Amino acid sequence: MGVLQRLGYEVTPANAAQRAMQKVAATKPMAWAFQKTLYPIDKRLFRWTKGKVTVPGIVAGLPVILLTTTGRRSGEPRTMPLLGVPIGDDLAVIGTNYGTTHTPGWVYNLEADPSATVEYRGTRVDVTARPADDTEYDIAFDLAAAVYAGYAAYRERITDREVRVFVLHD
Repeated sequence: MGVLQRLGYEVTPANAAQRAMQKVAATKPMAWAFQKTLYPIDKRLFRWTKGKVTVPGIVAGLPVILLTTTGRRSGEPRTMPLLGVPIGDDLAVIGTNYGTTHTPGWVYNLEADPSATVEYRGTRVDVTARPADDTEYDIAFDLAAAVYAGYAAYRERITDREVRVFVLHD
């Protein structure tokens, strides 16, 4: 049984209002605004509802996971809400950081220690991350863009750094 099955992870199609919100959210100004504000709100909401509700889930129909890594410098647990991308029986996570020029910290944490925990709707699974191979890299971006159009925009905007993609497996 893979990570997807153990988590009960599923991607359901967004409704018309959620698809419209996705288009707005993918713009550079809104991505910047969400990068600055969404994390603290979503992390608390996720915890308060025992993993059942997230802001992106409500307004954009996105299935959000909580990825907990070990801080590469602090050694402390670090948790980040992310979109999980089903790839085979596993999940991929993509380090776009809302299309900005900076690589997200969780990427460096996984590179230093690939052990992590994924939580979805109250179910937690221990995983190991590995860099996606070339084929998985392109597949993950294509599948992510099918769930959230922002990934295509992020991929076009990010020209000054390599976007890391990890496959989370058990």
